[in-house]
Amino acid sequence: MLNVFSDKLLVVTVATKETDGFTRFMKSAKHFNYSVKVLGRGEKWQGGDYMSAPGGGQKVRLLKAALDKMKDEDRIILFIDSYDVVFASGPKELLKKFQQAGHKVVFSSESLIWPDRHLQDKHPHVKEGNRFLGSGGFIGYVPNIREMVSDWTGEDDESDQLFFTKIYIDPAKRKSINITIDSKCRLFQNLNGALDEVVLKFEDGRVRARNVLYDTLSVVIHGNGPTKLQINYLGNYIPNTWTFETGCTVCHEDLRSLTSEYPLVVIGIFIQQPTPFVTVFFERLLKLQYPKNRLKLFIYNKQHRYNNRSVVVLVHEYDEDCDYFFSLDIEVVLKNENTLKILIEQNLPVIAPMITRAGRLWSNFWGALSADGYYARSEDYVDIVQGRREGVWNIPYVSSVYLVKASLLRSELSDFELFNSNNLDPDMAFCHNVRSKVSRRRQSFGRILSTENYQTNHLHNDLWQIFENPVDWEERYIHENYTRIMKDKLIETPCPDVYWFPIFTDVACNHLVEEMENFGQWSGGGNKDTRIQGGYENVPTIDIHMNQVNYEKEWQKFLLEYIAPVTEKMFPGYYTRAQFDLAFVVRYKPDEQPALRPHHDASTFTINIALNQVGLDFQGGGCRFLRYDCSITSPRKGWALMHPGRLTHYHEGLRVTEGVRYIAVSFVDP
Repeated sequence: MLNVFSDKLLVVTVATKETDGFTRFMKSAKHFNYSVKVLGRGEKWQGGDYMSAPGGGQKVRLLKAALDKMKDEDRIILFIDSYDVVFASGPKELLKKFQQAGHKVVFSSESLIWPDRHLQDKHPHVKEGNRFLGSGGFIGYVPNIREMVSDWTGEDDESDQLFFTKIYIDPAKRKSINITIDSKCRLFQNLNGALDEVVLKFEDGRVRARNVLYDTLSVVIHGNGPTKLQINYLGNYIPNTWTFETGCTVCHEDLRSLTSEYPLVVIGIFIQQPTPFVTVFFERLLKLQYPKNRLKLFIYNKQHRYNNRSVVVLVHEYDEDCDYFFSLDIEVVLKNENTLKILIEQNLPVIAPMITRAGRLWSNFWGALSADGYYARSEDYVDIVQGRREGVWNIPYVSSVYLVKASLLRSELSDFELFNSNNLDPDMAFCHNVRSKVSRRRQSFGRILSTENYQTNHLHNDLWQIFENPVDWEERYIHENYTRIMKDKLIETPCPDVYWFPIFTDVACNHLVEEMENFGQWSGGGNKDTRIQGGYENVPTIDIHMNQVNYEKEWQKFLLEYIAPVTEKMFPGYYTRAQFDLAFVVRYKPDEQPALRPHHDASTFTINIALNQVGLDFQGGGCRFLRYDCSITSPRKGWALMHPGRLTHYHEGLRVTEGVRYIAVSFVDP
């Protein structure tokens, strides 16, 4: 068999406009040095949409006209779709496999017959593999292909598949033109009807699509019919978009420079339901590293579904001069101050930063869709979420935060019903119209809050979020130096076996005090106390117990997560489960209860947290340990005193002379 040189091969495709899919096709062709001739540029597409009815005749018309101009009879033509196709290998392998087929024209094959099932019995049988012709890709010599399309007289919206099928099932024409099909997918892999057969195969520095049924590696991968999402998924890797050796190879291609004037961005903030840490959200928004004079803000605050939200209306009516629309749900915790710049630099029509929910595999994107259009987990989902694969991924669904070019909303997505659908949720309807890309690169963009169990019956509802949103609770309420107290020896010992360390932020202290004052049911400071077991308090204070404001579970979680580790370091060999019978906030006032007489605590150890500042909020106060004649007279706001409760640490509360002093006390392991 004679060798055919690669310069004899010409790839011919039809593309009336340059879509993302076409760009992907051309990049894969360039990677393998294919020569490509594009037909139909600038022409209006009249060939139908393939999904609702057969079509594609316009491609045959354009091919026929192009072949009439080709004079080199030895040339080999690969005629292939482009919007949903990628090359997985180069011309040398393609031509070798074409020659091995032993025919002048080789069509791709399918396991499903389309568009006329009544022609099934007329298809020739094959020894092994797919039996039916696929018109989305074929390769052959110019004279043979010219002969094949010479009889085309159809309209642009007529079926090219039916036209080629009728030629193939005609024994005389099949023999005259010398046609066969690639039944075992050695050259072409059509995905329709074969999704379960195709897996990614990672080689050295490149990726292939392996047909496990026939153990073949196709050169051309085609997401024909309803498999557009699958070719998008495979295109995230094939041929070398992402590999284990190189990581993302396209993340720095075609970037937009922000060295000159920054584009104008409308930020749309959507508040759909009660959400924790809203104040923090706007504090972060102010820190966004982007010129404020190039930002405009729109806030939608209503407890309605997304069908009342239209970014199209926003861009058309709110600001017709904007370059981008940045949609941001209120539950998004945008930690990276450069997020907006990073997304704009990617220079994509639609892009979203990947965000996750702390400690879970939940994220704002789906790797795949099920047959009914809802969530399905892709093979790479966990690796992407956990940061083991970083790149820019073509995905079928995104929510909560995304950036859209305004030009897209004024053209292809100008329909005001962008979020509406008879059978899809609003988010799904939006993603059906806009298939997005999600960015997970070296930067960490942030996370998303859980809002499912957010209660709004307190003054400061965020205090109760230690279970649902523990990371955000910690950032809001735990002292910034807490993680340094062991490493940098921030724990002080002002008295024997008394440990002093930072634990709460100013915000935490303020919220606790305000929550208790808002509740307002302070005890009278008498010995009789029906709130405790036995009904009698030997050393009473004016206080409110944590269980009175339904905070005992959250308080125990706080003690277990943040106090217990310190206890176990300072009291070696003692391990606590952070149980308590009494945890409360105490109020000292000169005209109410200015001090507390000497006493032992009913605890193994006690935690005493100062909730406001001496010298600013009150004068005097503090704690004196009588046995050691040691006093702490300048308690720092947000710092905790930890000391043994029984036997050794007999102590008293020193007199407050002005203002009001608040402390949070816990008798741990009674």
